[in-house]
Amino acid sequence: MYSISTKHERRLLWLLALTQFTIIMDFMVMMPLGPQIMHSFSITPAAFATAVSAYSWCSGLSGLFAATYIDRFDRRRLLLTMYALFALSNLACALASSFPLLLVARAFAGITGGVLGSVIMAIVGDVIPVQRRGAATGTIMTAFSLAAIAGVPAGVMLGAHFTWAAPFYLLVVLSVIVWVVGWQLVPSLAEHLSRRQPALGEVLPDLWRLLSNPRHMNAFALTFMMMIAHMLVIPFISPVLVANHGVAPAQLSWLYMAGGAATFFTSRRVGRLADRFGTRLVFRIAAVLSFLPVLFVTHLPNLPFYALVMFFPFFMVLMSGRMVPMQALLTTVPEPARRGAFLSANSALQALGTGCGAWIGGLMLSSSPTGQIEGYGTVGWVAVAVALIGVLWISRVRGAQSSVPPTGVFSGDTVGEG
Repeated sequence: MYSISTKHERRLLWLLALTQFTIIMDFMVMMPLGPQIMHSFSITPAAFATAVSAYSWCSGLSGLFAATYIDRFDRRRLLLTMYALFALSNLACALASSFPLLLVARAFAGITGGVLGSVIMAIVGDVIPVQRRGAATGTIMTAFSLAAIAGVPAGVMLGAHFTWAAPFYLLVVLSVIVWVVGWQLVPSLAEHLSRRQPALGEVLPDLWRLLSNPRHMNAFALTFMMMIAHMLVIPFISPVLVANHGVAPAQLSWLYMAGGAATFFTSRRVGRLADRFGTRLVFRIAAVLSFLPVLFVTHLPNLPFYALVMFFPFFMVLMSGRMVPMQALLTTVPEPARRGAFLSANSALQALGTGCGAWIGGLMLSSSPTGQIEGYGTVGWVAVAVALIGVLWISRVRGAQSSVPPTGVFSGDTVGEG
């Protein structure tokens, strides 16, 4: 364990949170920019979904295979190198003059983002004592809320008033600033290099054992299907609102701001409810309730814009509300000694599910001769069907301490489950 002052530790945590903020904003801002990107490159919803998916697929695979080499480098050097490449990938996105170039740039951004996510959590594990690691992780996780409340709305506003490339130029500027601060603030973290590093022939079989464990496979399957259900719908909200309902691109930022602010205040409350009533029960309730806003947004009637602003927080709260208890349950699945490896693999499967959901959703959509997007209602029903399978499947996800197999779909909903 490295010894740094409390002040240095606090600054380092916020630097890592800002690094995570730029990574999350880079992924999230693509979705509301869909209308401008589709118009600029004259592409279909399916092609746009491929650009979203390319990032997620590459992020998931790079994060998964980072386990084979991440411990072979000084954490500081790896962080700064990969973050510099991340900034270059965003510059390439901004300068892309054709859709194939944009696709390659998004794939490269996903590769760097996946590795950076692993490096950030490795630094937290190296520097922060166990008794403060939960709070430290919470600080890192604030990046998600900050990206939803500030990053994405700012990117949407820039994209509406300038071009779709403007948010990526902003990310380049932010990344350069964070990189310079990181160069000064992140200490050399090479203590782990003094220990024997396992050979690749040892790492890959261990990774396979982790992935093929039956209990782990049930958890991975739940993660994968819920991310598919999520991303079948979410990437296409903005294109549908613009193309089918006449919402101006500049107005989209208000929707994401309202939704992000709502989840900032409700996520912890949902977590407390899961602690009190059981993660499975709260997941099932939130998932079933989320079917209503999913079907509503995919069969949206013509509404005034203020009604959309009022609806969007309910949509975001229920969509995120089903993820909070699921993530809490997943932390109980592996033995403590394998928790870090399991959660890293689960994050990779989450990214792969994200990519598959967006890709499948795009394949189900088409553009009418008048420019409207068709097939979104069918996407909504498929998303509900996949999530319903998740509601039933969660009974198969068991914690490491569970010795009694489930006897039915609604078993295991005891208060304070492990």
